[in-house]
Amino acid sequence: MLEIKNLNKIYDDGTHALKDLSFTVEDGEFLVIIGLSGSGKSTLLRCINRLIEPTSGQVLWDGVDVTAANNTELRRIRRQIGMIFQHFNLVTRSSVLTNVLTGRLGYVGSMRSILGRWSRADRERAYENLELVGIGDKAHNRADELSGGQQQRVGIARALMQEPRLLLADEPVASLDPATSHSVLKYVELLNRERGVTVLCSLHFLSLARTYGTRIIALKDGELVFEGLPAEIDEARFKEIYGEEAIEVEVR
Repeated sequence: MLEIKNLNKIYDDGTHALKDLSFTVEDGEFLVIIGLSGSGKSTLLRCINRLIEPTSGQVLWDGVDVTAANNTELRRIRRQIGMIFQHFNLVTRSSVLTNVLTGRLGYVGSMRSILGRWSRADRERAYENLELVGIGDKAHNRADELSGGQQQRVGIARALMQEPRLLLADEPVASLDPATSHSVLKYVELLNRERGVTVLCSLHFLSLARTYGTRIIALKDGELVFEGLPAEIDEARFKEIYGEEAIEVEVR
């Protein structure tokens, strides 16, 4: 179980991005986080694996205080936490296979990856994960030769190389068209349902949140303003969260 307790993040410019945030995520959930840009969604996800250091509060995972972990402990914790980024974060000049293999960095270290000394088992796992997300035939293409949706699938395959128990997806379909968005999220849903990976996924669109989430939380100005089942968040509540932008973000 993941527990967020009284989490705060104040940036150096004084922006209070997260305000005393508390909630729990059960193992195997697909939790969708919604809210306007700047509401704290990305900050929250990055505080969970400490890509961003929280100002105060706790992140507890299976009873382990992630926020108090030293560098060695944090490296071990991060091995089991995959992350998918909005802008893919691929090395575009490298091959798809090389990008996927970098998901093993937490296990093999950076020097082996620089020298390309990946084990046979890691290479086989990379091919298997590319097949799982439907782009096994693109393994030797450069990453920048792929479409946006295909690049995001590379990001998913890379995250799978960590054999994660927890997957953080930071607006993974924000730059994709509706059909491709569903295609990408179906692979994330597959990991959740068939492999039992706990998913925290930030999304803008209510239709996508309802389709894929088992539970939804909403952030507004860094505060938790809704927590419940997808069916419990109707258009009226959605507009309370998004205000005048509600129509725009609900187009899909």
